Amino acid sequence: MSKVTDIVTELVTPIVSEMGLELVDIEYKKEGSNWFLRVFIDNEVGNIDIDDCALVSEKLSQKLDETDPIPTAYFLEVSSPGAERPLRNDKDFKKAVGKHVNITTKEPIEGASQFEGELLSFEDGKLTVKEAKKTYIISQEQIDTARMSIVF
Repeated sequence: MSKVTDIVTELVTPIVSEMGLELVDIEYKKEGSNWFLRVFIDNEVGNIDIDDCALVSEKLSQKLDETDPIPTAYFLEVSSPGAERPLRNDKDFKKAVGKHVNITTKEPIEGASQFEGELLSFEDGKLTVKEAKKTYIISQEQIDTARMSIVF
């Protein structure tokens, strides 16, 4: 994690905790000539609304103005992670059991490095993912990216 995201994590964590929300992710990246600081928040039922985002944005803006940890101009965006939220830790994987996921691995497993299907289980750091014709067991250490996936 970059120094900026580490500092923002320290600033925003008490804000979201106090509001009964959870911090999902923080991104700080340049797009074109502009820098963006994106904070993704959620709650247990996954129904973050614009008022939650506005309140976190307002409180975080005050903290950022006080500490001024970012030397360049940037745009602050606070939002929900969306339907395809990232899965990063044990809690995320446990909540995703029974749902459709998309997993990319660092190295191929049985010739594939992209998996999309139902997450059947998550136990002892191992995910069982059932695709249309085959079931795979993927260890957490092998995962490059993991996110929820929408089935159409």
